[in-house]
Amino acid sequence: MKNLITALAVVALGGCGLETVGTAATSAALKKQQIEQGKKVQEQAQQQIERGVELQQQRVESATDSSGDKPDK
Repeated sequence: MKNLITALAVVALGGCGLETVGTAATSAALKKQQIEQGKKVQEQAQQQIERGVELQQQRVESATDSSGDKPDK
């Protein structure tokens, strides 16, 4: 009878350990997804910034060309 109780206790405690490992793996997978999504958002933001800078440069060049003045370099 003692062996049965001991065996059940070992199985129950082992199950808790497996659950903890499974939870940690799930948490790690979610964190990885969050990081990947964050990188995508960062890349999109960088592209938008670059487009904005290009547009600003085009506007400056267009304004300079239309006024006939050349900027000093």
